[in-house]
Amino acid sequence: MKTIKILGIFTALILLSSCEEYLDINHDPRFPTTATAEVLMPPLFWEMTRGEVFDSRYFGMYTQNWHRTSPRYWGDLHGYLPGSDAAGEKWRQHYWAIGTNIDLITDDAEASKKWWYVGAAKAIRAWSWQSSTDVYGEMIFKQAWEPGRYIFDYDNQAEIYDEVVRLCNESLDYLNKNDETNTLIIGDLVYGGDADKWKKFVYATLARNAHHISNKSSYDPNKVIEYVDKSFASNEDNFNVPFAATSSADANFYGSKRGNLGVYRQSEFAISLVDGTVFSGVVDPRLAEMFQASPDGIFRGLTAAVGDTSSGDQDIPPFYGKYVYQDDVVHPLITFWELQFMKAEAALIKGDKPLALTAYNNGIEAHMDFVGINQVDKDAYMASAAVAQTPDVLALSDIMLQKYISLHAIGILETWVDLRRYDYDPAVYTGFTLPDPLYGDNGGKPVYRARPRYNSEYKWNVDALEKIGGTSVDFHTTKPWYLQP
Repeated sequence: MKTIKILGIFTALILLSSCEEYLDINHDPRFPTTATAEVLMPPLFWEMTRGEVFDSRYFGMYTQNWHRTSPRYWGDLHGYLPGSDAAGEKWRQHYWAIGTNIDLITDDAEASKKWWYVGAAKAIRAWSWQSSTDVYGEMIFKQAWEPGRYIFDYDNQAEIYDEVVRLCNESLDYLNKNDETNTLIIGDLVYGGDADKWKKFVYATLARNAHHISNKSSYDPNKVIEYVDKSFASNEDNFNVPFAATSSADANFYGSKRGNLGVYRQSEFAISLVDGTVFSGVVDPRLAEMFQASPDGIFRGLTAAVGDTSSGDQDIPPFYGKYVYQDDVVHPLITFWELQFMKAEAALIKGDKPLALTAYNNGIEAHMDFVGINQVDKDAYMASAAVAQTPDVLALSDIMLQKYISLHAIGILETWVDLRRYDYDPAVYTGFTLPDPLYGDNGGKPVYRARPRYNSEYKWNVDALEKIGGTSVDFHTTKPWYLQP
């Protein structure tokens, strides 16, 4: 298996400046002063997962994938932690960890005619803009990475959405070039240098970009369907980041070696979708493969903000040991099933229920394959009352609930986009109940965005934040542009 080696990553990420002339005469050829695309690319995959998973711990409470064991924790209440970088990891990932390393890759690759590296780098930056702005709303765009600047103005989100499209189109142009160097295979830990798979990844980002504005009159379901059809064709195309798990440093973020989820437990809402509570008494075969049973064999979950009061035979164990909660399993960032559910929703909005049903079925089956459900159990579930059997009975809630199940833990940011697009509506998300009361600063409103990273923005860039309302105590409850009509 392709692996990520963490040791030495941060030194590889540093651009070593040119030396003064008097130092040039002492140049040691064993220590290069420039980094090539092949060296710079592998650490970015690790940073992509770090940004998503570290913050998913908090956003997963908003979406009720899991809850904290302590009662009335700010995340369970749809709040934020003042004076903290909690939920600011995506910000760090975008501006620093990925940041100008993309420029270093493209500079080296363009000079050496390694066209596919340029395409992959632009694809990563487009993905990073998209996934980050969906979390934070307005971001620093025009002045980002401008040398010598210490305060930065925020730009509106529509411009960032346009930038994602521009970068994706540029990426496709480079990936369609004839790259005679064939060097992408060296540093590409995800797709092994396969430019066609990178093109599919680009179209997956375009599909998100086009679909997340579903509340707007400009939304075009046909464009979403087109992008999905040009994207992943099966689970073989999933953007899976691998981990070696030789130590906590290179292990999966959800595994026991890192221990990042020790104070979290599965939620009652998540369990209700697979134990038969919501879906007509049908027990989902994914239940035992994805979640942990109490010592008495019953699957239980925590309620938002209540904390863990279980004990003895009814104790809820930690996640570790199964599904994506293992040290050496891959972490998918975009998957075939996510795109199929996206297509199903777009087709339903369009009014094409037969197409919606096909994509909906594809999404369920693909996720079951990923989980490892055997064919007999999969067939039984697909024929059960838990699954819409005809186009006429297929409803929005069928699609969104199955998408929710399939994105448990590995697609929390996308799940949060969906919940916010539908205003946490229990008519869409059957059984979903907001905590009552919500966080004290919320004014009775649920969360709709994360605040920018504290130590860069609230310490050094407050004037710019004030212009977008970022210093208001309820800023996190205001809807970003893409969620508005």
